[in-house]
Amino acid sequence: MTEFFTRKEVDSPRLCAELLLAHVLACERLRLYMETDRPAAADELARLRSLVERAGRHEPIQYLLGEAWFFTRAFEVTPATLIPRPSTETIVEEAVQHFRTESRLYDPLTIIDVGTGSGILAITLAASLPAARLIATDISPAALEVAQRNAGRHGVADRIEFASGSLFEPLAHREPPVQADLLVSNPPYISDAQWAEVARNVRDYEPVSALRAGPEGLDVLGPLIASAHRFVRPGGRVLLEIAATQGPAVEALAAANPTLAAVRILKDHESFPRVLSAHRD
Repeated sequence: MTEFFTRKEVDSPRLCAELLLAHVLACERLRLYMETDRPAAADELARLRSLVERAGRHEPIQYLLGEAWFFTRAFEVTPATLIPRPSTETIVEEAVQHFRTESRLYDPLTIIDVGTGSGILAITLAASLPAARLIATDISPAALEVAQRNAGRHGVADRIEFASGSLFEPLAHREPPVQADLLVSNPPYISDAQWAEVARNVRDYEPVSALRAGPEGLDVLGPLIASAHRFVRPGGRVLLEIAATQGPAVEALAAANPTLAAVRILKDHESFPRVLSAHRD
């Protein structure tokens, strides 16, 4: 398997081989080296061959396994949802650090997660901030079903409301109006010009609607920044993931909204500009 994946230019070929074999055998990776003489059953070999063929076509290993890890937790993922990435953890770290310090001021702490996908942000924040109550929106009913299952898996389903619709649409006509302490989102932000450069395992398999965002990559970030003040209370926070090249553009968009202050760009674990941070005036 490792040799095959190497020829096919699959990322981390040895790791992929171990993960697929452990998945088929329903065991931990370490056990592969503890039972090296264990014979494989015919049905196990058939399942393994099928998965190896798909991985060789660059289908993401996370979809083949049915789960991915984010912030020390395993989440179900399907082709209806993005695969979690470490860069998104920057939002969680910033939010948890801020609201744990100021937790006495919030009871409850209200958070909106726009474009929740598999629910990684909403669920991780709910698990990390016990006072939090969340509304998580997504335009994809299939993604919301995955997010609801993940919320149940991690024991926070009673504190997250999942709502179907584009951006703030599910919140627009509520009475009383929703006023959150924190707005988070990992929206689509890849520009048309950058799309051809996206790795094929992403471009060909992950949901395009959750990745691609028009000529400048701002078709979703623009409306989010322009309307954030309608759904975030004065003194609240806004944390939005962006492309590493979009810092100046999103800072300009935030500057055009006079209700947003303390605008800055936070760096991710690899020191790339990754998250727009702002306070609601």
